[in-house]
Amino acid sequence: MKKYLVVAAACLFAVAGQAHADEQGKVLFSSGAKPIACAVCHTLADAGSAGAIGPDLDELQPSKEQILKVMKEGMGAMPSFAQTLSDEERDAIATYVSSVAGQ
Repeated sequence: MKKYLVVAAACLFAVAGQAHADEQGKVLFSSGAKPIACAVCHTLADAGSAGAIGPDLDELQPSKEQILKVMKEGMGAMPSFAQTLSDEERDAIATYVSSVAGQ
């Protein structure tokens, strides 16, 4: 029985941790990313954004890995966020966007 409680507690902790990461990613996407918030340029329904400069993320449905690469290296008009966001912040945004794009 104790073994099951430990497993259940670990699962609850993982779900709570994921919810926090998703919320942090949404806040960063919407207004917290520097030098410019992602929502200014990108459309993403879950974030209520309708940017028209960058690709529509709901249509593109990028993977987490694709998002991380572009955020680190930049692409076209999009700057690199390697110097302005921490690895954890970029990861939170990539996790959030890849989990809600196209829904």
